[in-house]
Amino acid sequence: MNPLFLILSVSATCVMLYALYRVFALRNKIPGGTVKDTWKALSWIIVIFAAGYLTTPFFPYLPQLIKDTVVGVIFLLGAIFVVIVINLFYRIVSEMGF
Repeated sequence: MNPLFLILSVSATCVMLYALYRVFALRNKIPGGTVKDTWKALSWIIVIFAAGYLTTPFFPYLPQLIKDTVVGVIFLLGAIFVVIVINLFYRIVSEMGF
């Protein structure tokens, strides 16, 4: 196994698990409504991201089809995540009157 790949995978997984911890810590502080509902959706996407990141150290042992599927799901959810975050900020800024 490529040591650089392993170091990067483990580091990325640790960062993602920290982000997941922060997501759930912040989740309880967000008031209800649209922001809360959007945060729940983002939370689930981050959970799926974390699960995908946890598989990366095992990539050298997985069949190519599984690797391609995991990467494809991560890419798709990443794009959806970005759109949701942008829309959330757009709503917040609009409600603030800017």
